Amino acid sequence: MDFVEQWRAALVEELPAAVELRHRLHADPRGSGDEEDTARIVAAAIGGDAERVASTGRLIELPGEHPGPAVALRAELDALPVDERTGVPWASKTGLMHACGHDVHLAALVAVCRAAREVSTPRPLVAVLQPREETSPSGALDLVESGVLEEHAVDTVIGAHVQPRLPYGVVSAAPGPVNASTDEFEIVLHGQGGHAGYPHLLRDPVLALSQLVVSLQQIASRRIDPVHGTVCTVGRIRAGTAANVVPNSASAFGSLRLMRASDRDQALEALTDIVHATARAYGCTADLRISPCEPVLVNDPALAAAAQTWLVRGGADVDVDFRSFGADDFAHYCGGGTRGLMLFVGLGETAGAPSLHDEVFLPEDDAVGQVANALLAGYLAAVSDPEYPERP
Repeated sequence: MDFVEQWRAALVEELPAAVELRHRLHADPRGSGDEEDTARIVAAAIGGDAERVASTGRLIELPGEHPGPAVALRAELDALPVDERTGVPWASKTGLMHACGHDVHLAALVAVCRAAREVSTPRPLVAVLQPREETSPSGALDLVESGVLEEHAVDTVIGAHVQPRLPYGVVSAAPGPVNASTDEFEIVLHGQGGHAGYPHLLRDPVLALSQLVVSLQQIASRRIDPVHGTVCTVGRIRAGTAANVVPNSASAFGSLRLMRASDRDQALEALTDIVHATARAYGCTADLRISPCEPVLVNDPALAAAAQTWLVRGGADVDVDFRSFGADDFAHYCGGGTRGLMLFVGLGETAGAPSLHDEVFLPEDDAVGQVANALLAGYLAAVSDPEYPERP
């Protein structure tokens, strides 16, 4: 029995404890920037020396048969500010919720690492317990900029994320762009408020903002090549205090997402043009603040191809086309000093199923094993890829 079969057998033995850990983490989540307790619990479950990274994160290196380069497996520590409504005995009651599957990812990573200690892996394995995936400043960016990956000779970073838009038993290992870039924006329109019965004397910022929300959709439909795709979403609007009062200002908050990095500057220029031109057309002025968040997440093609082979050998059905306009700070691991691969693990694509970030989103416990097997396939892809640099 080679080390792969031994690792898979050891992984099966670790899954019951990993599921129990998943329940514990799910019942007592921590928000972005406050992950200390979660990091401590997960690091203790993995065992070994844990190095503090990105404030509340941890990094744990498991030695390999050869000294390097190392392969990092990443899981996210933070939960979302969501009131859970799943009704399970281990549901969170704190106003925070693992509504994006991070509890599953963490438990899977623990199972993979504990099983790895039972075998002789060819290269060091680095467990990255990353904070602040759900907010800015990005935990991944902080970790990359700290230089800690270079210190541990990490060449490759692997991630796996549950995905309800993929059928059960399917894992996506698509090459190239798989998650969009995202920039958040805040718009404040300033007009002249007053009595609702005298609109001709006013400069209505609510009317201007209503037109602006519609006009911003021209970025996707008329400014960017539709083959590559763009999403501009206004998720929050704030204006006024009474039905018969036109306010002096109105605000909108949203995000701009693109799948091709070269379109980003053009889209942001269009956003700026539309905001200020629409404001002027209604006799208003505009303040625009843009907050860059995440770049496009680009999977390394060679890693993706190698992972597809290992996923099939592990019994998974493989998808090579799935892409999402969700964003993930894992994108910061994909380029520069490291190459990255994000795998998406299907939960079952059914009509009416809750989406990620929903108050009733709750993967079945067997998702822990599926994510663990995906992470294992990613590690094997890295060490078997002919382009993987050898350092005896």
